[in-house]
Amino acid sequence: MTPAQLSRTVLHTVRRAVEDDELCVAVPERVKVRTPPRSGCGDYATNVALLLARGGGDALGIAEVLRRRLLRTPGIARVEVAAPGFLNITLDAGSHAELVQAVRSAGSRYGHGSALAGVSVPLGVADEVRAALVAHVVRGLVHAVGGVVVPGQGPVVRPVPVSGAELLRSLGADAARWALLRPAGHDLPDLDPSRLLSQREDNPLFRVRYAHARTRALVRNADQLGIAPEPGAYDHPAEAALLGLLADHPRTIEAAARHRAPDQLARHLVGVADAFFQFHDDCPALPSGPLKPSAVHRSRLALADATGAVLAGGLHLLGISAPEHL
Repeated sequence: MTPAQLSRTVLHTVRRAVEDDELCVAVPERVKVRTPPRSGCGDYATNVALLLARGGGDALGIAEVLRRRLLRTPGIARVEVAAPGFLNITLDAGSHAELVQAVRSAGSRYGHGSALAGVSVPLGVADEVRAALVAHVVRGLVHAVGGVVVPGQGPVVRPVPVSGAELLRSLGADAARWALLRPAGHDLPDLDPSRLLSQREDNPLFRVRYAHARTRALVRNADQLGIAPEPGAYDHPAEAALLGLLADHPRTIEAAARHRAPDQLARHLVGVADAFFQFHDDCPALPSGPLKPSAVHRSRLALADATGAVLAGGLHLLGISAPEHL
C-alpha cells in the first residue's frame, strides 16, 4: 500500500463511518498521511481526527472509531491512537513490498502524478540568476504533479552577487544548480567551490550522487552474481527508516511544487541518501564470503534499486545529473 493508497483508504473509512451514522462530521476532500517524526509510532500518521473535531468535537473518540474500522482493512497490521487524536498506522509486510515494487515500476518518475490536478500555482518571470532558476525548476515540479502555472509574482529568494556565467565557470552546471536550489529562499547560498565540488561526506550533493551510484553498483554486482531484486519482508529499523522516506517522496514533490520551494526536495534527497548509507551498512544487500544469496539479499537489493530510482528522479527534477559511476 502506497501513501496515496493509504490516504484514499483513510478518506474512504471516514466516508463510510459518516454514511453508517457512526460519525457526524463533514467529510474532507482529502486526507494526508505522513511518516511519523519518531520511530516506534508506526509507518504513517494522520491528524484527520483532529481536523474532523474542529469546533469542539471529540478528537480521541473520532480517532477510536476510525481505528476500529481501519483495522479491518487488508494491508493494515496495527492502528494506534495517540493524544491528542493522531492515528499511527502500521502496515503489514506485504505493503512494504508493494511500495518497493511501485517505486521500481515507476522508476525515476515515481512521485509524478495528479496531486495538484486543478490547482493553479502563480509564478512570475525573473531576471536574476537564482530567481530565474528557481522559477524554472518550480515550473517542472508543478507540471510533474499535474498542476498549472499561471502568471504571478516571481520566486522570492535572496539574490546572489554573481552571474550565471560566473557560476558555471567556477562550479559547473550541477554544483551551481545545487548551490542555488538547496538553501531556503531566504538564505544566502554558499558558493564556495572548495565545499561544493569536494568528494567528501561533508558535501551533501556528493552524498546524494554517491548514494545513487552505490545503488547502481549494487544492482550491477548482483547481476554478475545472478541475483535478481525481489521485494520481500522488511523489518530492520534501517529498512523501515528508508522505506518511510521513499514513501514520502511523492508528498515532498507536491509540497515543493505547491510552495514553490525546490529546497524541500533537495533536503529530502539528502535525507534519503543518509538513510540509504545507514541501510547499506546495517543490511548488506549482497552475500559475503561463503554466504549464498537468499531471499533477504534479494529483498534488500530491490530496496536499494528503488532508492536509486528516487534519488535519480529527484535529481532530474532539480536539473542535476545522476551518474551511475562516481
